[in-house]
Amino acid sequence: MRTPPNIADRASLDRNRSRMTATFMLDAVADEIQERLIEVNRPFNAPAIVSGQPEYWATHFPDAVQVTDTDLLALDAGRHDLVIHAMSMHWANDPIGQIVQSRHALKPDGLFLGAMFGGQTLHELRSVLAEAESRVTGGLSPRVAPMAEIRDLGALLQRSGMALPVADAMPLNVTYEDAWALMRDLRAMGEANALSQRLRKPTRRAVFAEAAKLYAEHFSDADGRIRATFEVIFLTGWAPDESQQKPLRPGSATARLADALGAKELNLPQTDD
Repeated sequence: MRTPPNIADRASLDRNRSRMTATFMLDAVADEIQERLIEVNRPFNAPAIVSGQPEYWATHFPDAVQVTDTDLLALDAGRHDLVIHAMSMHWANDPIGQIVQSRHALKPDGLFLGAMFGGQTLHELRSVLAEAESRVTGGLSPRVAPMAEIRDLGALLQRSGMALPVADAMPLNVTYEDAWALMRDLRAMGEANALSQRLRKPTRRAVFAEAAKLYAEHFSDADGRIRATFEVIFLTGWAPDESQQKPLRPGSATARLADALGAKELNLPQTDD
């Protein structure tokens, strides 16, 4: 079995999260999750939440079992009718392993709902940091967690064996006074650099100063504030169950689409191509 790469320095990640003071992003995601559960329109009596901020999520889901997002999740097989993986999978060494473990923890027809940062998150900051570091030091070092694109995450959901898989994105655009304010906010969110391959010595202040200048030049609005993109990807899937709808076999339809639409069906001429 292939060993997944060690993306995060767990000690640094836990330390960053313990210092979290800004929750506006989690608040927005928690509200969205609540809305989605209302739309499902069914009760959940045995929920579990996987996250790196159990104290925060316990205030929104007091009846849920809180599980830390370690590589091996403390979830009992077949115990839960709802598993929420909340805003931590972008730090996971093995994202599909996290989804598969969540699926095994679900009862038949149980719901999995994942929320994590997607690939468009902080694309402005990533580009200016890379350019600034290259200009100032002549090299590059890892600074932002590698976040997957929605298509890749949707493929992981399908590979995990979930039924009725759906992936969709919620973009959130935030403005800041300058890049320094953005970076302070990231630290307050517990999302500072915790990559295992990060630079282990202090970064020269000139790198951040150059990045702030480039940010203002390329990503500022008419009021002089900088724009920051956050993309939250939601993954939805169900533990397989015989009661779920199944796709029809090709050619098994008993009615024509043209009849349903009240349209005239035309025979297209054959071509040699």
